[in-house]
Amino acid sequence: MRWIRNVRLPRSSRCRHGADQRWRVGVDADGVIQVLAPIPAGSAAAGEDWGGDWLSPAGVDLQINGGLGLAFPELTPADLPKLGELLELLWRDGVEAICPTLVTCGVEPLRQALDVLEQARQQHRPGRCRLLGAHLEGPFLNPARRGAHPEQHLAAPSLAALEERIGGFEDQIALVTLAPELAGAAEVIGELRRRGIVVSLGHSAASEQQAAAAFEAGVGMLTHTFNAMGGLLHRDPGPVAAAVLRGDVALGLIADGVHVAPSMALLLQRLAPDQLVLVSDALGPYGLGEGRHRWDERLLLVADGSCRLEDGTLAGVTLPLLEGVRRLASWGTQPEQAIAAATVTPRRVLGDQRDGAGLLLGRPIGDTLRWSQGAEGLEWQRAVAASIQALQSVPRIGGISDADVTSFVAEGRR
Repeated sequence: MRWIRNVRLPRSSRCRHGADQRWRVGVDADGVIQVLAPIPAGSAAAGEDWGGDWLSPAGVDLQINGGLGLAFPELTPADLPKLGELLELLWRDGVEAICPTLVTCGVEPLRQALDVLEQARQQHRPGRCRLLGAHLEGPFLNPARRGAHPEQHLAAPSLAALEERIGGFEDQIALVTLAPELAGAAEVIGELRRRGIVVSLGHSAASEQQAAAAFEAGVGMLTHTFNAMGGLLHRDPGPVAAAVLRGDVALGLIADGVHVAPSMALLLQRLAPDQLVLVSDALGPYGLGEGRHRWDERLLLVADGSCRLEDGTLAGVTLPLLEGVRRLASWGTQPEQAIAAATVTPRRVLGDQRDGAGLLLGRPIGDTLRWSQGAEGLEWQRAVAASIQALQSVPRIGGISDADVTSFVAEGRR
């Protein structure tokens, strides 16, 4: 067993008690984390000293629309090789899994994209980000809050319209964004929840009261909080207030500093740290250069990581998910809370209620992230990359051989 000491873990709680708890991590010869034990204050444990750096699972992105020129709603079988490249890029960018997001589009393209995504799931291999169930952002959206969604493909919510789109693909859908105030939405929400699909309020003109009723009916998230919905106003609190006061509704946030001002993002995090979920909302130009890019029949203008339509409508970003962690921390969020918002709380939305320690046990250390405070702020790297040299130089513990170290290194590079 190899040991790492003086490690901190991500945590979302607003309570600061225990935030500085240090841990000792035991990694077996196969590179798998087998032990996570708190270290009593003042004790000296053996092992590689991380100096208080944080260890976390990799990121999970619940809202990402494409990358490397691919838009998920436009996928065809010919795009499978490029999709594989995108999943490798996401892995390199510290993201373990995504809910590929299909924005409002025609029925046939939607169903074709769902089929291609399922083919890609069957081709998963190490070194690639995993495809979770899809996130359907639309088409049951309020036209007045549609943002960059094409109006011609919006639809009134109904069980028939839902079946037309996802019939046969029900097990491949993780999340659906809709406007709960629309006529027919209550039936759709009920059917989605019956199927175990998370429902999120988004692109909605719902009042505080309408949002509260939707949360009571099973809606469990806000899609890109503050954007395409009513704001947090003192006489018209809107869905954000309803979600924060309820306490169990996830708050998706694009932490680029453009979609939401840094002060408002920080306020949201301070109000509801256990509910905050960072998303990238990255579009097809993610991984490409800035400039002019195509998005369905429209033109996207990309500058400083932001994507806009020609009329100036903000459409998304090209920033990696973990850049949002860095920015949120730079605005004043505690590092362990910013890290949790991209690595722990997204998993809760999908039903995994384990804490940071529970998520790490049994996981290859090469699949985890090491975070540290540097001159440029919060930084991350694959945990194994930071440990290889130290592991090769420390004395053997328990008869571990050089071959075991080689195996450990290879596991981290897989």
